[in-house]
Amino acid sequence: MSRLTGLRPADMDDEQKRLYEEIVSSRRGPGSTAAAPITDESGALRGPFEAMLRAPGIGDALQRLGAGIRYRGSLSGREREMAILVVAAHWESAFEQHAHEAAGRTAGLADAELAALRAKGPAFDGPVLDDPREACVLATARALVSTGDLDDEQYTAAVSTLGEADLFELTTLVGYYATLALQMRVFRVT
Repeated sequence: MSRLTGLRPADMDDEQKRLYEEIVSSRRGPGSTAAAPITDESGALRGPFEAMLRAPGIGDALQRLGAGIRYRGSLSGREREMAILVVAAHWESAFEQHAHEAAGRTAGLADAELAALRAKGPAFDGPVLDDPREACVLATARALVSTGDLDDEQYTAAVSTLGEADLFELTTLVGYYATLALQMRVFRVT
C-alpha cells in the first residue's frame, strides 16, 4: 500500500499544480500514446509522478530529465525499453515493469524477449539478440545495475558499438530509472 495519499488537483498548492499541469499536458499525459496511464480515475498522478509532487522543484527537474531520456535521446525504442526493463527487474519495481513492458511491446519487443528481460541474477542468459547494438545495450545495462561500473573491456565494447554519446545516454537512463525505482520502493508507490 502506498505511503503517499493521492493528491488531487484541488488539494495541491500552486507549485504542485504547476508541476501537475506540466506532467499531464506532456507527451506522457492522458490522451497520449503512453503505454500506461499516469493518472487514476480521480485525476491523481500514478507511479513516480505522484512522489514528484512532494518536492515540486526537484520533481520538475526529475520529470524533465525523464522526458529528455524518453523523447530526445538517440537510443531506439527497443534499446531504451530493454535497458529500462533491466533496471526494473534489478530493483523489482512493479510499476516500472508493468509500464515498460507495455512500452516495450509497442517498441517491438516480443513476449519471449520480455520474459527474458524479467529474469535477473547469474542465471540470466537472454534474450538472444541478433542486433549488435541491442546486445551491447543489454550487456551494458546489466553490468551497470549489477556492479555500478564498466570494466575496461566492457567500456571499450560499449564505446566501439554505441559511441560515447549513446553510452552517456544509456548511463543516464539507467541512473534515472534506478532513482525512480528507489523512490517508488521507499514511498510504496504502485
